[in-house]
This record gives sequence, structure tokens and C-alpha cells, in this order.
Amino acid sequence: MKIFAVGWNYLNHNKEMNRALLPQEPVLFMKPDTALLKDGKPFFLPPFSERVEYETELVVRISRLGKNIAPRFAHRYYDAVTVGIDFTARDLQARLRAEGSPWEISKGFDGSAVVGDFVPVGELTRGVQDQYISLRINGNEVQRGHTADMIFPIDEIIAYISRFYTLRMGDLLFTGTPEGVGPVAIGDHLQGFLGDRPLLDFHVR
Repeated sequence: MKIFAVGWNYLNHNKEMNRALLPQEPVLFMKPDTALLKDGKPFFLPPFSERVEYETELVVRISRLGKNIAPRFAHRYYDAVTVGIDFTARDLQARLRAEGSPWEISKGFDGSAVVGDFVPVGELTRGVQDQYISLRINGNEVQRGHTADMIFPIDEIIAYISRFYTLRMGDLLFTGTPEGVGPVAIGDHLQGFLGDRPLLDFHVR
């Protein structure tokens, strides 16, 4: 099982991170399977970071084997979506970037890819590119976005990934975060929503 993730996929998130140049192709990175956190299990703050930030994202589940997929056929290769959190050790990421070093460890550490309950695509009343995602922390909404605002839509991302990697059943795709990212602290209660539907619920320890 592979976990793919896309960076810089919402215009306003690029702005809040002071990124002037928009990506011309999807910006991909990967997380190991040990990053996966599910079933409402708590997220434990890692000791190597003083600032871990949430990034709320729509997560897509791959449902069949695929390679060199055309964008017009990409919708056939996923069957369910959920809300997830791409946790980022922001201070570690900033230091590694400043050094010109790879920054995978700031994104791929254990427990950094949180997923909620999956919803079959067929149950969505609107398409995957017409969905609101949001995050509440301790009952307060801190992040909200709409998938229509993605720079690269899901089908284009899947086609792009499949140029380099063979997709397999069970692979996951984190599709990028809208604006509003921020830090978490011990004791925080995080709840993620697809529209009004609660799919994600866990605590920070």
C-alpha cells in the first residue's frame, strides 16, 4: 500500500505559505505505510518537533491496478473518499528546506497520515470535484475548502501519478489542503467533515 500526497494544490494555501510561483505539474511526495493512522486512534505529538500542523484534505482510495492512465478514464480507478489530515512537522520542514535537504521526514513520520471513514463515490450526491471539506478543533471550525478550487483535479492527479508509479488497489491519495493550516496541541479534539457528514474524529496526545 502506497500513500501519495499532493502539495500546493489550492491557490489560497499557496498564498498563505508565501509561495509566489504556482506549480505547473502536481507536486508529489509519498508517506510510508507506517504513517497511516485510522479508526479514531489518537495522534501522538512527536518529540522531534515543536510545531506540528494539520492540513485537512480529501483522500481518495484507489480500487484497481493501473499504469499510464488517461485522465478521461481516471474516475474508474477509485471507489471511495474520506477526509484526512496530512500532519507536518513545520519547524523541521523549514530547517531542512533552508539547508536544501530533502524534507520527507517532516511529512512521513509515524502517524502523520490520518484517515477517516470512507464513503463510496456512488453515495455522493455531487461529484468528487464538488465537495466541501472542513476541520473542527475543540468544536471550532479552523479550516474549510471546496474541491472545485484544486489547481489540479483528482483525475488529472491520478493520470500524472500513473506515469511514474503503478497504482494498486488500496493505495491512498491525499489531494492537497486549502488555506487555514495551523498547529495542534496535546488534548486537542479534531473532527473532519465531508459536507455536513462527520468522517474523522480523534484526539492529540
